[in-house]
Amino acid sequence: MDFWFKPGAVPLLLSMPHAGTDIPDDIAATMAPCALVRADTDWHLPDLYAFADNIGASTLSARWSRYVIDLNRPPEDTNLYPGQDTTRLCPVDTFARERLYQDGREPDAGEIERRLDLYWRPYHQQLRAELDRLLALHGQVVLWDAHSIASVVPRFFDGRLPDLNFGTADGHSCSLQLQGEMMRVAGSQDLFTFVFNGRFKGGHITRFYGDPAAGVHAIQLEMCQCLYMDEAPPFAYQPDIAGKVQPLLRELMESAIGWARAGGHV
Repeated sequence: MDFWFKPGAVPLLLSMPHAGTDIPDDIAATMAPCALVRADTDWHLPDLYAFADNIGASTLSARWSRYVIDLNRPPEDTNLYPGQDTTRLCPVDTFARERLYQDGREPDAGEIERRLDLYWRPYHQQLRAELDRLLALHGQVVLWDAHSIASVVPRFFDGRLPDLNFGTADGHSCSLQLQGEMMRVAGSQDLFTFVFNGRFKGGHITRFYGDPAAGVHAIQLEMCQCLYMDEAPPFAYQPDIAGKVQPLLRELMESAIGWARAGGHV
């Protein structure tokens, strides 16, 4: 199995493309020791979002590490943030600029295409199929693309990130009405800071699948890992800390479901 998938009954699909930790043996044999630390994983998101099953959401979570291939990058490997530093479709270094591969063993074009076929396309085929199924059932569907990152990553941004970083491709990947509802819910509390379309505007999944006119509303949430886990190895999950943010995550998702069920408007 290349991913974990469970269909739900409500108009929301929870996607976790960077939660995977597995690295195939043949690829691991070409990598440097730092790769096996898997530092840039979106750790423990299935645990953090465990409530999704209780609210009837469909869930799709990656098995393979983003170091194998990044499911949230376009297959052409174009830069989602032109002019800014980003990692590649098949990353060759970590967020801390450590080299992921042994000398001369970085993936070439043929190897990248092989990984697209084996690991990237199956995830996206399942994602597309489930969006289509939910769209046929409900007429509107919300794609919630869940991510997490260390709160301080100097390579990509200065200082500490806001706690919750929502991306809607500057309002193009979902209804502005739905975005407004998410802003209302996020603004109804004062425990966590948040921003919409700041440093993170949504990756390939948000931008490619989000099509409000066709009834598909995509939102990316990139949250600071310190809200639910240790940001240093061994990257332990902290359920007591996570328990403080989970009610807000649930309220956001339930509000999105309610909006979609009510018919939504672009």
